[in-house]
Amino acid sequence: MDLLPSALPGPVRRYFELDAERAIDSIVALFTSDATVVDERETHQGTSAIRAWQLGAASKYTYSTAVLGAEELDPDRYVVRGRLTGNFPGGIVDLKWDFTVDGPRITRLVIAP
Repeated sequence: MDLLPSALPGPVRRYFELDAERAIDSIVALFTSDATVVDERETHQGTSAIRAWQLGAASKYTYSTAVLGAEELDPDRYVVRGRLTGNFPGGIVDLKWDFTVDGPRITRLVIAP
């Protein structure tokens, strides 16, 4: 069942809000200390690695994100579908952000086409 973005849990909504602002410290604060992020087939474990990912790969290009839809898979797991538009090769890509949350924090995020 598709969810409106407003129905997503706080840390998932905040991730997209903060990403649009490039608020790296605040983005990192959304994750648990032992969280995992998988992006571009690279795994980043723990907040130090997530910060390095935000400062490196996630900041390599300028882009905007349009959220197209979201789905609750389990009470703690949400998949958001969206489109990135920016100055990266190809200029447009459709992605899925697969979030696992524990209360106010993200424990796992997998970003993939």
